[in-house]
Amino acid sequence: MSLTSHQTLVFLWVFLLATVSFLATPSASAINSFVFGGCSQQKYLPGSPYESGVNSLLTSLVNSAMFTTYNNFTIPGSSSQDTVYGLFQCRGDLSNNDCAQCVARSVSQLGSLCLNSCGGALQLEGCFIKYDNSTFLGVEDKTVVIKKCGQSIGFDSDVLTRRDAVLGYLGTGDGTYRPYRVSGSGNVQGVAQCVGDLSPSECQDCLSEAIAQLKSGCGPSAWGDMFLAKCYARYSQPGYHSSNGGRGKQFRHPGWWFPLSGNSNLPRFPFEPCKEKQKKIALLK
Repeated sequence: MSLTSHQTLVFLWVFLLATVSFLATPSASAINSFVFGGCSQQKYLPGSPYESGVNSLLTSLVNSAMFTTYNNFTIPGSSSQDTVYGLFQCRGDLSNNDCAQCVARSVSQLGSLCLNSCGGALQLEGCFIKYDNSTFLGVEDKTVVIKKCGQSIGFDSDVLTRRDAVLGYLGTGDGTYRPYRVSGSGNVQGVAQCVGDLSPSECQDCLSEAIAQLKSGCGPSAWGDMFLAKCYARYSQPGYHSSNGGRGKQFRHPGWWFPLSGNSNLPRFPFEPCKEKQKKIALLK
């Protein structure tokens, strides 16, 4: 059946929009690349009320990500030990569609990575999710989770000047709430973001700490990543970025185990039921 001229124009317009959207959208492989993850040593029993709460929370994260790039949830249980807290945060430049896909991928990976764990967290390139049985929502935490630095470029004054300018802009507070920040100078690019449950002052404080740690920790490196518990700062140059490898360190905190890659297997911990912790744990502790 032949198309009318009107139908043809509509078809071409839809095709053009789809093509432009595809070209402007970050690739799924880049968004879904593994950065770090962690699981609590405490476990819950399959079929327990806590498992039901975890499933409800993770479903809420996936559904909410279709409409916003950040949200948090508290799923109440029959007791305080069965209450589940969680959040997701997508990178600030992602569309709702990309955000939803990233969160869905994260939830799927976390379910395998942290099977029956009372708490779990996963950071992909495009999004971050976390759940736990102790509330961490609205709690500032500047604990270093992962630091990675690229190869040294020596003391190239031009590159280092540009790097410092990029990081300086990312760390500058102008009185407005800017949880997602990007900057560039020449061929040096930078990005920083804090989790949406922080206040403007807490966000600024966290980013300032991440940038200071990044500069001191990576020195004259071609690229650097600094992920704190509630924020991160990164910089890179074309041809030099974290996917090319580099020296790095992840920091293990009591009660959590950190896989070095998305294919890592959990060690065999003795079974310890979920219980309310004595102190609030902000992230990956």
